[in-house]
Amino acid sequence: MGFTIGGIRGIKEPRSDVRGTKEADAAPRAPRGAWDPRGARGLPGPRDRRVLRGTKESRGTEEPTAPGTTDSSSSTDSTDPASSTDSSSSTREAKDAKDAKDAKEAKELRSASRRRCRAGAPECTAVAEYTGLWGWAAVPGARAQDGRCSCGRADCPAPGAHPLDFAPEIPAGATLNEVSAAWAQFPGAAVLLPVGRAFDVLEMAEPAGRRALVRLERMGVPVGPVAATPDGRTHFFVAPGAAAELPQLLYRMGWDDAALDLHGLGPGSHITAPPSDRGGLGPVRWLRTPDPASASGPPPARLLLGTLAYVAHRSPA
Repeated sequence: MGFTIGGIRGIKEPRSDVRGTKEADAAPRAPRGAWDPRGARGLPGPRDRRVLRGTKESRGTEEPTAPGTTDSSSSTDSTDPASSTDSSSSTREAKDAKDAKDAKEAKELRSASRRRCRAGAPECTAVAEYTGLWGWAAVPGARAQDGRCSCGRADCPAPGAHPLDFAPEIPAGATLNEVSAAWAQFPGAAVLLPVGRAFDVLEMAEPAGRRALVRLERMGVPVGPVAATPDGRTHFFVAPGAAAELPQLLYRMGWDDAALDLHGLGPGSHITAPPSDRGGLGPVRWLRTPDPASASGPPPARLLLGTLAYVAHRSPA
């Protein structure tokens, strides 16, 4: 079939058998992933997919990670601030759980001791707490009434403020049954704690001690148990060894005044513990009650001594 363009007659060529024919369009396509010589109709093969995948990764496109494999980005995530925050929060949760457990055990021991100890014997309950919770030994002590000591001595130097010579000591860690059985042999005895084992004591006048306690708590200084006696003294529980080191510590801090009303009680001394009566003057009271941390590990004396000495020096005699 002929045609004319610009006066020139030509012959129309037939269509190609490969491109543009229905036969070529109807040819079967290459399977997915196989190489196709036609290029345009075939899908990329495995080698081509690796090239394309590398291109995507270079553009920031993330490929899914197969289960059981470790992605390199996971190692960098471990140093992310969020992970450290999670670890600190888990540490706080563990500490809170431990404190809650200690408080629960203390509550259960108090309830059990109240049930097993005789009615009207609060000292038995206190001894069970001291030995079972705080790890302190306890000694049955004498009581005083009308100036006379229950020990029977007319010339007693400390009426109602010393251990009974014939009463055995109840050791630290004694069980509730052991405490109940031992205290039943000395009804009405006062509770005395031996000093110099689990703790030493810094003693000062009660008004000065109360002011010093307020100062220490405001400064955030760790403070152990603090007791007030009916004869106007304050007892600060500190780490053992403080009584022997007290003169040297005061001298180093510049407090070498011999008239300073601040004294240390160490091995060989006993203090009356709440809620017992001391010397017939009234009960001993807690200004700061024991807790698991301060009872088992009271603070070193040097942390408190500067404030105690300053307040004792400023307080009127």
